[in-house]
Amino acid sequence: MSTHSSTESNAESGAESTDWKSDLRQRGYRLTPQRQLVLEAVDTLEHATPDDILGEVRKTASGVNISTVYRTLELLEELGLVSHAHLGHGAPTYHLADRHHHIHLVCRDCTSVIEADVSVAAEFTAKLRETFGFDTDMKHFAIFGRCEDCTGKRK
Repeated sequence: MSTHSSTESNAESGAESTDWKSDLRQRGYRLTPQRQLVLEAVDTLEHATPDDILGEVRKTASGVNISTVYRTLELLEELGLVSHAHLGHGAPTYHLADRHHHIHLVCRDCTSVIEADVSVAAEFTAKLRETFGFDTDMKHFAIFGRCEDCTGKRK
């Protein structure tokens, strides 16, 4: 799945795994090799399924299995270091939680994912709150359609 992003990854912004180490320590955990590998894979892949993450982790540590990836992702999400979103009918995808909150725009043709700042939906979320008293969690929100490239191909 390709990703278009308006944000920088930790690697691009200069953030180091020591940030993860201190984040985990503050919460009473340590940065194990498996946790570091999973965090690095999530950072590198941006929007990745557990299977994608396992493939990336196994490039470095062939002994890691899928149950380790799932347990690690569950813990990292509970600790607020990663977030997941459902971008289709398959497994959820994971990305680092310290990135800005965004809506996922998923192209049905090429499966690319565009991250749009939640502010683009401000009017919509305000209307939901006003009409239904419903406070939205936009970080789990995906809108399906066609990206600019695929729309152009159809013309």
